[in-house]
Amino acid sequence: MNRTNIHRLMMAVVQDQDLDLALRTLKEMNVPAIHLVSSGGFLGRRNATLVVGLPDDMEAKVIQSLSGCCQQRVEYLAIPLEGSPLPLPSPIPITVGGATIFTFPVDRFEEF
Repeated sequence: MNRTNIHRLMMAVVQDQDLDLALRTLKEMNVPAIHLVSSGGFLGRRNATLVVGLPDDMEAKVIQSLSGCCQQRVEYLAIPLEGSPLPLPSPIPITVGGATIFTFPVDRFEEF
């Protein structure tokens, strides 16, 4: 990839379990990515935010690759039942994972 031809900035928030595969996939595509540690607000789970600079023609390919390696999963969150005399947790299924992707236009890119 020509690094002087950056027209898009992509930020992808992925689950920590998917990080290694996502980075390996981007590396195989010769797409450089910066990895930032982050956490989710609702569940407080550990995530990773990938910052990727792309030319216009690579955006769809990167999104397709990330969708293949960042999978959604069902996990169970134990919360206590309201009004219960004993704090017995009731597991509730929630869907986590996948990727949340933001793409921004880049007006100017310099590397020095």
